[in-house]
Amino acid sequence: PDGGLKAWTVVAGASLGTFATFGFVNAWGVFQAYYEQTLLSDTSPSTIAWIGSVQYALVFIPGLVTGRLFDIGHFRIPLALATAFLIVATFLVAQCKEYWQFLLCQGVAVGLGCGIIFGPLLGVVAHWFKKRKGLALGVVAVGSSIGGTLFPIATRNLIQEVGFQWTMRILAFILLATLLVTNLTLVRRLPPREVSGPFFNLHAFATPAYSVYCAAGFVTFLGLYTVLTYIDVSASSVGIDEDFSFYLVSIANAGSFVGRLAAGILADRYGPLNIMAPATFVAGVLTYVWPFVTSKGGYIAVGLIYGISSGVFVSMLAAPLITMGETHDVGTRLGMFFTILALGALAGPPISGAI
Repeated sequence: PDGGLKAWTVVAGASLGTFATFGFVNAWGVFQAYYEQTLLSDTSPSTIAWIGSVQYALVFIPGLVTGRLFDIGHFRIPLALATAFLIVATFLVAQCKEYWQFLLCQGVAVGLGCGIIFGPLLGVVAHWFKKRKGLALGVVAVGSSIGGTLFPIATRNLIQEVGFQWTMRILAFILLATLLVTNLTLVRRLPPREVSGPFFNLHAFATPAYSVYCAAGFVTFLGLYTVLTYIDVSASSVGIDEDFSFYLVSIANAGSFVGRLAAGILADRYGPLNIMAPATFVAGVLTYVWPFVTSKGGYIAVGLIYGISSGVFVSMLAAPLITMGETHDVGTRLGMFFTILALGALAGPPISGAI
């Protein structure tokens, strides 16, 4: 299988799934800035950042369970339940007043709902493609870039027009519409397999490439979300107009759109690792350059180029793993990998905020 209407319909549904999960979570930078200035102004930026970090981490952690459930044929019911859970959690964020309420509803509940939904998306797509797998995964990843571009703009403008509570309710309805399509279009191709043993399959780490890749992913995720979390606040702190600075999160995610789509096209020709390595290097360099930038043009350049380079990295995360074992257990390997990444995503932004 390498295309066809049914396969690309699955890709479209998965792309909407990443739009509503990763795209929504990637808009955290706007919430970070808003909470610092208004609802949680008496709370330190590092403490507020834990809300976003828990979100990021919980997008990945459920993969350990959802990967196994996917391998044995159970993903539609968890997907539907997680969709309902995410919508309810988003409505509840509108009612939050205290820090612990935001941490519980937006950090834990929204993150967990997004994670359970995101878990099977890549595994389903992997069933339908072989030679064009990189392109398919790139298109799926583009959904999160579109979401990460649109959600910050919508959130900021809606807050000014209708207030925070109705903003969250409107966002919940947007998530409901997109995830309804995701639930209706995701279909697996291969039959489920019989699985025994623990969820965490240590045998996979006997493959050196898999072990090294997991370690590298953890280290990268320690710094990956720092820019998206703080670029808005950082720009405001050097005197850039707040009415413009909030667009920087969207600019970075727009750059990510370009990076993810280009990565999907190039990966099938040159191999995912061969394009991930230089892109990750560029993202790392920009993280060192960013603290010395003080102009609006400089921030635009950092946000855009960082978005492109990090987009290449994120869109191709799963592609090498799919070839590091058999297709029938791809869900388990992806789940373990994403759980390891979650530890880096959880610790990175608060550490950066404290520094």
